[in-house]
Amino acid sequence: MPRMKAAIFVEKGRIVLDDKPIPDVGPLDALVRITTTTICGTDVHILKGEYPVEKGLTIGHEPVGVIEKLGSAVTGYREGQRVIAGAITPSGHSYACLCGCGSQDGPGTRHGFKAMGGWKFGNTIDGAQAEYVLVPDALANLAPVPGHLSDDEVLMCPDIMSTGFSGAESGAVQIGDHVAVFALGPIGLCAVAGAKLKGATRIIGVDTVPERLAIAKQLGCSDVVDFKAGDVVEQILALTDGRGVDVAIEALGTQGTFESALRVLRPGGTLSSLGVYSTDLKIPLGAFSAGLGDNKIVTTLCPGGKERMRRLMDVIAAGRVDLKPLVTHRFKLDDIEAAYELFANQRDGVLKVAITP
Repeated sequence: MPRMKAAIFVEKGRIVLDDKPIPDVGPLDALVRITTTTICGTDVHILKGEYPVEKGLTIGHEPVGVIEKLGSAVTGYREGQRVIAGAITPSGHSYACLCGCGSQDGPGTRHGFKAMGGWKFGNTIDGAQAEYVLVPDALANLAPVPGHLSDDEVLMCPDIMSTGFSGAESGAVQIGDHVAVFALGPIGLCAVAGAKLKGATRIIGVDTVPERLAIAKQLGCSDVVDFKAGDVVEQILALTDGRGVDVAIEALGTQGTFESALRVLRPGGTLSSLGVYSTDLKIPLGAFSAGLGDNKIVTTLCPGGKERMRRLMDVIAAGRVDLKPLVTHRFKLDDIEAAYELFANQRDGVLKVAITP
């Protein structure tokens, strides 16, 4: 049986490169040869044992590649075609998908919904940090890459760009809004770019890493707040003359950032949460105005599917945003364990790593 190299979850604290069989292709599937992929913060949660997956699973959910083989029922594509697939691969036919909740896809369940059910790569099926990945429901998920766009230009589309933009979309950012983005990692930086595209006129980014603060300004931040320079809430309220922000986007997943995001909202404002939380959250009574402040708390799992990918690639092709600067380091697949060591420990100013064969 032909084999391939893949980054495999072994146990808490260990993701290793090993050999696995190249997957068989079912009628609705497509086998994609990976040309570029990357490591996500969620993969680090898996590495640390904060998010449980089965031992032996191939990790990764951000594939850019070339179609190697098509299932017998997959039409409209050709082998050798450059494609991406979203981190979320909805079936396209469940009740969840048909009401616009593809990320909560539940085909085969009694009512058609399953929390996080659309996230399959590196969660419930083998993922993209390998030489090949099997894309399920290919007709719903394969998005052709325009010939003039490079792998680096579309690498953020499957997850980081889609997730970050969704923070602004779910928060219903409007023209003239003031927005605060908590944590300027790759997702937070994309949330900044998304808020700018949605029409926000003041975007306040919160972090402490100088390189991140600089890129945040390039992508649309009008102000940056260093959380080591003083109380974040006080700094943001001072910048908004005590009014607070219309939308606060939480892009880290900690109690502290969640609370701060809630505390800087104006009455009637929206907290848009993108963080992956590993412990229970508590809502402080004062910041919640005893439940009477007309505030909204919304959560979002990265939107996927081929139409979402097409739209994101259109944004890039139109020159509306340039996310290539987010790729700060490059590794070969053979060196992916070293890439994890760097990325998990956030050394050397790393934002995103590009993994190539």
